[in-house]
Amino acid sequence: MTMHPLRSCFSVLFVVYLLQCKLFFVHCILDPLDFLALQSVRKSLDDMPGSNFFASWDFTSDPCNFAGVYCESDRVIALNLGDPRAGSPGLIGRLDPAIGKLSSLTELSVVPGRIMGSLPQSISQLKDLRFLAISRNFLSGGIPATLGQLRNLKTLDLSYNQLTGDIPRSIGTIPGLSNVILSHNRISGSVPPFLSETLTRLELKHNELSGSISPTSLPPSLQYLSLSWNRLSGPVDLLLIRLDRLNYLDLSMNQFSGCIPSRIFTFPITNLQLQRNSFSGPVQPGGEVTIPTVDLSYNRLSGGVSPMFSTVQTLYLNNNRFIGQVPGSFVDRLMDASIQVLYLQHNYLTGMQINPTVEIPLSSSLCLQYNCMVPPIQTPCPLKAGKQRTRPTAQCNEWRG
Repeated sequence: MTMHPLRSCFSVLFVVYLLQCKLFFVHCILDPLDFLALQSVRKSLDDMPGSNFFASWDFTSDPCNFAGVYCESDRVIALNLGDPRAGSPGLIGRLDPAIGKLSSLTELSVVPGRIMGSLPQSISQLKDLRFLAISRNFLSGGIPATLGQLRNLKTLDLSYNQLTGDIPRSIGTIPGLSNVILSHNRISGSVPPFLSETLTRLELKHNELSGSISPTSLPPSLQYLSLSWNRLSGPVDLLLIRLDRLNYLDLSMNQFSGCIPSRIFTFPITNLQLQRNSFSGPVQPGGEVTIPTVDLSYNRLSGGVSPMFSTVQTLYLNNNRFIGQVPGSFVDRLMDASIQVLYLQHNYLTGMQINPTVEIPLSSSLCLQYNCMVPPIQTPCPLKAGKQRTRPTAQCNEWRG
C-alpha cells in the first residue's frame, strides 16, 4: 500500500523530532495528533510581509518551543497565532480544520491580519476551550451553531470580520460566558437570550440585527452593553431597569421606542448613549444625574428639561420635542464651566434666563438654535444645526396646541 505524501512527510519529520529528543536527552515528546495538527495549521497560514512569526516553527525541533505554542506535559494547551505586538503584521491564509484535533486546547487567539474563509466547525470539538478570540481578520460565513458545545467557554471575540447569518441561540446557553464580542460584522436576525449569570460584556454594535429584545433575555450581571448601529426596535424600559450594574450603555443608532426609565440615571454609568432612536415621552430623573456624558439627541422626547440634568458635564438633548424654559441651574453651571457641552438646539424651548452680555467660558459649548425663542446669547453651533436661529412661529403654535 502506498503511503500518502503528506503522511509520509509527517512521519519523517516526527522520526527526526524523536531522534533529536533522544540525542539531546530532552523530554519533548508531543502527542502525535497535536504534532500533526500543528503541521496542518502551519501549512494553511503564512506570515504577511514584515512578519516573522513562523520563523521558529521548525518541525525538527520541539513544537512546545514554537512562538505562540504553549504546552502542558505532551499536549498543546494554548495557541496564540501571530505576533501580539500592536501594529505588527499579522498572518494570511485560512484556519485548517485540523485545529480541532488539539483536544487539550484551552485558549485560541489570532492577531489582526488577513485570515479568510469560514470558522472551522471542528473548533466545537475543543471541549476545554475557555478563550476564543479571532478578531480584525476577514472571516466570512456564519457563526457555527456547534460553538454552543463549548460549555467551558468564557470569552468569545469574533469582532471586526465579515461574518453573516444570525447569532446561534446555542451560544446564549453556554453557562459560564463572561464576554461576547461580535461587533463590526454583518450579523442579522435577533438578539438571542443569554442565560449565563456571569456575563459582564456584550458587544454587538455595527451589525444588521433587528427585532425587539425580551425584558428577561439579558442577565443582571451585565456591566458593558453595546448594541449601537443596528436595526433593533421596541421598548427597552423593562429590560434596562434590571441591568443596574451597567457602567457603559450604548443603544444609539437603532429604532428603540417607548420611555426612558428614570432609574437608569442612577446606574454607575460613565457614558450613556441613547441617541438616534425613537424614544418618547418625558424624561424625569429622580435625583441629580452624576453620569459625565449623556446623549439623548435625535429622539421624540417631550416635556420640560429636568434641572437634574444640570450636573451632567456633556449633555446632548438636541433634536427632540422639549418645551418650556431652560432651568436656571443650567446657567449657573455653564458660567462656572462645570458644563462642557450643552446642546439644546432643534426643540420647542421658549426661553433661557441668561444675560445677553455674559461670555460663556471658552471651555464650554452652548447651542440654543432653532427653538421657539430668539437665542438670548450668540454662541457657535455645529454646522448640522443649520442657519435658522428660530423655529417658525407656525410650528411653535401647532406644538403648543
